[in-house]
Amino acid sequence: MSSHSAARSGTAAHGPGHAVRAGLHALLAVVAALAAMAVTAALGLWAAGAADLPGGSFPRIVAAVVVMAAGGDVELAGGAGELARTDAELTAMPLSVSLVGALTLATGFLRPLRHRAVASTGELLARIAGTAALWLAALAVVAGLARHTFTDLLPADSPADLIGDLLGDVLDAAPSVGFRADVGTTLLYGLLWVLGVLVLALLVSRRAPLPARLVRYQEPVRPAASAMLFLLLAYVVLGLATGVVVAATRGHASETFAVLLLGLPNLVWLALGLGIGASWEGRVDGPFGLPVPHVLDQVLRGPGQTTLDVRTLAAHDDRAWWLIPVAAVLLLAAACLMAIRSPARTRLWQQALHLGVAFAVTLLVVAPLTRLDARLGLSLLGIFEVDALGGRVHLHPRVWAAAGWALLWGTVAGFAAGLLTRRVRHRGEADAAPPVR
Repeated sequence: MSSHSAARSGTAAHGPGHAVRAGLHALLAVVAALAAMAVTAALGLWAAGAADLPGGSFPRIVAAVVVMAAGGDVELAGGAGELARTDAELTAMPLSVSLVGALTLATGFLRPLRHRAVASTGELLARIAGTAALWLAALAVVAGLARHTFTDLLPADSPADLIGDLLGDVLDAAPSVGFRADVGTTLLYGLLWVLGVLVLALLVSRRAPLPARLVRYQEPVRPAASAMLFLLLAYVVLGLATGVVVAATRGHASETFAVLLLGLPNLVWLALGLGIGASWEGRVDGPFGLPVPHVLDQVLRGPGQTTLDVRTLAAHDDRAWWLIPVAAVLLLAAACLMAIRSPARTRLWQQALHLGVAFAVTLLVVAPLTRLDARLGLSLLGIFEVDALGGRVHLHPRVWAAAGWALLWGTVAGFAAGLLTRRVRHRGEADAAPPVR
């Protein structure tokens, strides 16, 4: 191609028509991601029985779950007249919904770029900015729908229901709990979420173009990043298969599928951390508890703060020890994938360092996402706490300890994978025979 032809094609690539096409691609990616998240959230909530909640609240609950999955903030609030006050809090991220949205958005963002070898910095920044702007606009609409107030949620003939009747009949103060998305913080965290997804998509994808000045950095970054994506998705697939078997053989299928559709990565990435030696601090108090597996609820339900690790899990179920060999096998598989995709000139210590750092960074990102805080309480006159209506569940990771374990495991796995794949042909190797003229 002549220089004039190249100049004309470059001008056309950045003309008005190209901008319109890029905007349309971004819009389709955003719409597809939100639709996938809404469908996943709706199916999970339907399996959990949320479709039977009163007041036509189901679509608004779906919207709230989508907001939370996109990193947004949903506030809980309640009241019980002038003499009583309800206090509620929920901090959790439905990672099944988040993962579906992230994969859909990343696929839609990368698809128009798949046949390109290099892209300018300005073009990539423009595509990221356009996609982020459309995402925030759509998220603002969803956040506006995510609000509702419940006034009749107490189980019939329960102690809580009797207290509710007392408040309603005698004090004219029926307890109520509602939720509302905080649009400001939702847009802030939603922006961080979408930027993180798009940047990670460019880091992980082997075909996504990069600016010419960054191409040299893709050799140490992309193989390790794609290996970490493989590891996280492998845990999700393994957890999904296990959940389907449990639902088919042990009953409670609806509850199991609700967890799979709403919080599967929350559980399997927790299992990944536990398998390498990481731990979480938590407690379950009151009538509320954690969903399946039931062993988590057993470990955390006690008089005080409890440490959740493989040892405490194994005290209730010996099968918890299997988390260690599963983590070792899947991490080694990811390390071998990284080693095969790395250039042949990459040394063993470099492969070990790359995987160790990548795994540590992955745990620094993933572990905080498994955090859970839920609280519901009722107080009379601001003094007396009504225990029958109160409860708390919280689970917090020891993030830096998890990252330290990940660095150690990743370094060992990277070195072992380098030894195992030394005889495997690596990307970038050239044929020994000279070309035939």
